[in-house]
Amino acid sequence: MGRNHTAQVHKTSNFSSGRDTTAFLVPTRLASLALLVLMLGVDEVTGLGLDSRPNFVLIMVDDLGIGDVGCYGNHTIRTPNIDRLALEGVKLSQHIAAAPLCTPSRAAFLTGRYALRSGLASSGRVPVLLFLAGSGGLPPTETTFAKRLQKQGYTTGLVGKWHLGVNCVSRGDHCHHPNQHGFHYFYGLPFTLFNNCVPGQPVDVLADVEQVLRSLSQLLGLALLTLVCLRALGLLSVSVGLLVALTCLTAGGVAVWYVPFCFLQTWNCIVMRNQEVVEQPLVMETLAERMLNEAQHFISRNAHQPFLLFFSLAHVHTPLFNSPAFAGKSRHGVYGDNVEEMDWIIGQVTETVDSLGLANNTMMYFTSDHGGHIEDPQRGGWNGIYKGGKAMGGWEGGIRVPGIFRWPGRLPAGRVVDQPTSLMDLYPTLRHLAQDTEADRPLDGHDLMPLLEGRSRRSEHQFMFHYCGSYLHAVRWQPPDCDSVFKVHYVTPVFSPAGTGGCSDQEFCSCYGDHVTSHDPPLVYDLLHDPTESRPLSPANERRFAEVLRRVDEAVEVHRGTLPGGHLTEGTLNEGPVTRGPRTKGPEHGVPNQMSWDHILWKPWLQPCCGTFPFCGCQDNSRPPG
Repeated sequence: MGRNHTAQVHKTSNFSSGRDTTAFLVPTRLASLALLVLMLGVDEVTGLGLDSRPNFVLIMVDDLGIGDVGCYGNHTIRTPNIDRLALEGVKLSQHIAAAPLCTPSRAAFLTGRYALRSGLASSGRVPVLLFLAGSGGLPPTETTFAKRLQKQGYTTGLVGKWHLGVNCVSRGDHCHHPNQHGFHYFYGLPFTLFNNCVPGQPVDVLADVEQVLRSLSQLLGLALLTLVCLRALGLLSVSVGLLVALTCLTAGGVAVWYVPFCFLQTWNCIVMRNQEVVEQPLVMETLAERMLNEAQHFISRNAHQPFLLFFSLAHVHTPLFNSPAFAGKSRHGVYGDNVEEMDWIIGQVTETVDSLGLANNTMMYFTSDHGGHIEDPQRGGWNGIYKGGKAMGGWEGGIRVPGIFRWPGRLPAGRVVDQPTSLMDLYPTLRHLAQDTEADRPLDGHDLMPLLEGRSRRSEHQFMFHYCGSYLHAVRWQPPDCDSVFKVHYVTPVFSPAGTGGCSDQEFCSCYGDHVTSHDPPLVYDLLHDPTESRPLSPANERRFAEVLRRVDEAVEVHRGTLPGGHLTEGTLNEGPVTRGPRTKGPEHGVPNQMSWDHILWKPWLQPCCGTFPFCGCQDNSRPPG
């Protein structure tokens, strides 16, 4: 790790020198503060005028499977630092993402509400934002937990991945930017990592569309060249006007294909500090080191006041990192190396919190945005015993994720909560702990503190609705009079090839149309006794079968009434009394569908750029604020 002239003395970094390293030294003035805390005790320091409200360090990783972590059953990938968080805190064994893909899951996490409510649930073939210069994103009218905490006097920061849009109308309006959604400070990826960030990797953004546009451009060029040659040889009379028109058409076709797709590394793979582009395209080799450095500095410089840090790692999304200190060290190839590097990074953040004497007043949280990507066995995650994976909105493997809270002195060490919980629960939990009592809009999440502290043994989530895009694929129900958790599947993906458990013929499974199977009657499982979802229930083996279907259908009707226009998207459920109704007209309160083609496609006038567009390019030589 590099030397910082304002906040840090030199210490050897694992990124360059190997595994046996120690944490960064803290600034002298903050080390003195930590020593004061240890000498006087928390109560006495609070009496000196320091704010007693907790700090929050929220760590979210990308595409990690629940089975990739030691404390969730993996015995071959080493994750000692994550395991330590679980040992010293509370582990959630039924922690559920609100969506099985990045953009909608992160929107729900930040807002405490299903992504459908903010216009970020797709009803088409594109389920996530694809271009940084698209106009879609988290609407400016939405409220995030960062906005709420900012109003309560917290200093808020986001380091890492955003993937919820940047601009709306013009380059630089930053309407979707993290700074506009409650984060005082942002450093990281306004988009995400994807294959085009590394030269030589296969295209994974509308590859079929790119191929069609390429072919059309080539055909137009060939036609133009043929006509020019025929005219020059006197074999065909071709007007100059026709040649000019065809030349313009060919140039336009090449521009439509070549500019958006052949410069994707420049357009999408960038690093921003607040609203300034500081690296374009990003440099993978140093990205992880810089993001860790930024996270540690944010904690250090805000140790004297209440703060929220959302550390959104780029690990373990493809393309995978190839850090020399971790390459070849795991038993699971480059993916395992990345998981172990990610674990080390989390250990460094934890040590920063502890070395500053902040542990007893800091809630740390660890999770993944959704399940692991199982279609690529060499570069994807493992979801343990759970069926399915990334992009599958109903099967547990796509939505059951790690969930760990550590807060020494407040949360009991080693506690395990087996109740249904959601990533959307972070919003109301943080609001409660930040003493935010102002009115808010209806939420889909619930305050987790009664469960975490052991004051309650039952989750407030009696029902959970599992979406794939804007399509409701499944619902879980925990009856109040028993411990069973019933899961009702209305729709499941069609695996291809058949029997493989995934969709290897595609990048991942689709949510609708010929790619799914509708079930009438629905498939029903009891997750308490069948967490693998391999033994469907029936009236013959489950006495409450009819009651489960009836109660879930009733819950869907109630839930439907809270959605925009009071309807679920057409085709979401099997043909039955709760399924009929027109297509959803738009998100709540007239918010436009952020996932329409109009919002997704690349618009040059919205492209973030360091330099003069289209000549964008710079390297990050900046330092974190002191």
